[in-house]
Amino acid sequence: MAILMPRKVKHRKWHKGSSRGIETRATEISFGSFGLKCLSTKWITARQLEAARRIIIRYLKKGGKLWIRIFPDKPVTKKGTEVPMGSGKGAVDHYVFPLKPGRILFELEGVPEDQAREAFRYAGDKLPIKTKFIKK
Repeated sequence: MAILMPRKVKHRKWHKGSSRGIETRATEISFGSFGLKCLSTKWITARQLEAARRIIIRYLKKGGKLWIRIFPDKPVTKKGTEVPMGSGKGAVDHYVFPLKPGRILFELEGVPEDQAREAFRYAGDKLPIKTKFIKK
């Protein structure tokens, strides 16, 4: 299982930041004919993204072309168990992508609409957010 993560980041540990507002980038379908759009704000982990990707690929059985429009590059740190308060920030544990409503997550091309709709429905079940099927 190849989990997505950046080869190199400018800063090893980031601030948490805040995910407010609606997405302005990647809100239109630009590669395929069908897309899976996010409807809420959430951090999506590399593992969740991989699980959704695998469901789509497995459902389509070699047919069609899939584009993943997001990449988890925000490091999330975690302290070890039973570590006392203080003594700095923990080590990087995993990577996430901060989602905002309106972002396109996946795009598909080369499959019938009903098949794409079903594949994205299964993928949406794997994700911690509400999603919506859209077409060009």
